[in-house]
Amino acid sequence: MTNMVQNGNRITYTNATGSDIASGAPVVIGSTIGVACVDIANGATGAVAIEGVFTLPKTAGSSGHAIAQGDIMLFDISEGEFDVKTATDAAGDILGGAIAVTAAATTATTVDVKLCSPGTIQTGT
Repeated sequence: MTNMVQNGNRITYTNATGSDIASGAPVVIGSTIGVACVDIANGATGAVAIEGVFTLPKTAGSSGHAIAQGDIMLFDISEGEFDVKTATDAAGDILGGAIAVTAAATTATTVDVKLCSPGTIQTGT
């Protein structure tokens, strides 16, 4: 087969965010959530995983942020964190780009998520 470009679990991404991206950080590409496989300087290209299970930042609070295994996640684009799907969304947040692989308590700062893009870009409430 001569037309295969890559296997698809990682893609090449050009960072045009205006900031450097650290390896392991969430990366939003349209309605797809990925994870940087390497440090990606602003203006540079690097590999981003768009499939797999990763431990990623989660919104922590005193109540209302507990996540059950299998929950659909909301990615808060301004905070760079995952939250429960019922959290108040803002324009640009992504709903459904990942599901919780493990439960996470309200006060937890990370959650294991399975990337399952694309999600739906929210317009804000």
